[in-house]
Amino acid sequence: MRIFDLSQPLFDGCPNCPVHPPVRLPRVADHPGDGWRMEEFHMASHTGTHLDAPLHKLALGGAIDAFPLEAFVGQAHVIELKNADSDYAIKGADFAPLYNIDLHGAIVLLNTGWGHKRAATEEYLYHSPYLSAEGAQWLVDRGVKGVGIDHFSIGGMSEENTQTHEILLGAALWVVEDLVFREGWRSAASAQGALFQALPLLLPGFSGSPCRAVFVY
Repeated sequence: MRIFDLSQPLFDGCPNCPVHPPVRLPRVADHPGDGWRMEEFHMASHTGTHLDAPLHKLALGGAIDAFPLEAFVGQAHVIELKNADSDYAIKGADFAPLYNIDLHGAIVLLNTGWGHKRAATEEYLYHSPYLSAEGAQWLVDRGVKGVGIDHFSIGGMSEENTQTHEILLGAALWVVEDLVFREGWRSAASAQGALFQALPLLLPGFSGSPCRAVFVY
C-alpha cells in the first residue's frame, strides 16, 4: 500500500480564511525543563485541509459526525483547471471530461493550482478560482457525494460563496477544502484501485473538521 498526501501543513500563523481567527499553535511545554513537549491548537474548525458538513451553512444540516466514515472514501475524478485566471468561476462546462462518466456516488476534486500559491497575499486570499453556483448544481444533479478544491473556500471569497455552499451542503454532500496537488498526484490518482479518502476527527456536533486527505493505492 502507498499513500500520496494532498494535505496542506498546519503551522503557527499559517494562511487561512481572513474572517477566521488567526492560527496559533504555541508550544506550551518542552524538553528538558518540562520533561515533555506539548502544543496547543487555537484555530477555527475550518482551518487547513478540512471538511465542511451541511451544518456549516444549514441550521438543520447534519454535523460532521453524522456521516459514516465510509462516506469519506471513494473514487475521485480530478478536474484540471491550472490555467484558470484569478476570480475564475468554474461552471458545468468545465466538467466536460466527466460528461460520459457516471458520477453517482463519486468524488470530484478541482485542481486550480491555487494550493501552490498558499500565502497571506491579496491574490491567494481574495482572488482564487471558485466553484460557481451553476457548477455546484451541475455536480449535485449528477449525484456526487463529495467535492474538493485546493483553496480554503470552494466558493472563494466571491459573491457566490454562500450560494455555492448552500447548494452543495443542502444536497447532503461534504466538501473538502485547502487541498494541494503536489507533483506526482496524477500517477497516484490513476493507479489501479486508487481511492481518495479524507477522514475527519471525531467531533460530535461540529460543522467541520480538519482532515488528512490522501490517495491510497
